Amino acid sequence: MTFSNLKAAIFDCDGVMFNTNRANEAYYNQILAHFDRPLLTPEQFKYCHMATGDEAMHYLFEGTGLAEAAQTYRLQMGYSEFIHLMEIEPHLVPLLASLRPDIKTAVGTNRADTMAEVMRVHRLEDVFDLVVTSRDVPTPKPAPDILNHILAHFELAPVEALYIGDSVVDEQAAAAAGIPFVAYGDPDLKATHHIENLEEMFALLRP
Repeated sequence: MTFSNLKAAIFDCDGVMFNTNRANEAYYNQILAHFDRPLLTPEQFKYCHMATGDEAMHYLFEGTGLAEAAQTYRLQMGYSEFIHLMEIEPHLVPLLASLRPDIKTAVGTNRADTMAEVMRVHRLEDVFDLVVTSRDVPTPKPAPDILNHILAHFELAPVEALYIGDSVVDEQAAAAAGIPFVAYGDPDLKATHHIENLEEMFALLRP
């Protein structure tokens, strides 16, 4: 499949735009430690990596009676001190520069209250045409709401866009929206193409 009719490239945040493993692990472990809970297991980390912050709190504190308090603490704590641990994908900015202005660029992420600050700190506010988070739509991924919102904003058909993601919720959201999916770093995901880094997108998008 080629992307000769491409009019919008949509990026997931965690795991695509950034390697956020260190940042997210530290973030959720600080919340757990505050409530004297065990640190993240690999299974818990995998879930939290894909989920919204609200979903992560319910998941991590289910059955403890602490979910509401944990959510309150999470919002008060904020994400600022962890942003410096996020490692930007080295080919992201050059790729975005090569796409614009002919191809629209967008972020479609389950991040919510933390996203604006992430964009500001990493100086990405001016390199995307649109940023859509889980707070902007009724239902987060794997529902297609985020991607459908982006399509509607740009007035595009699904085949005129592509979505780059790294998780099963990204795969499912793209499938539900009918958007071609490019899987980043996970060969087991069902995708139109698989890549290991964003540099590979240059060859995929070359006419």
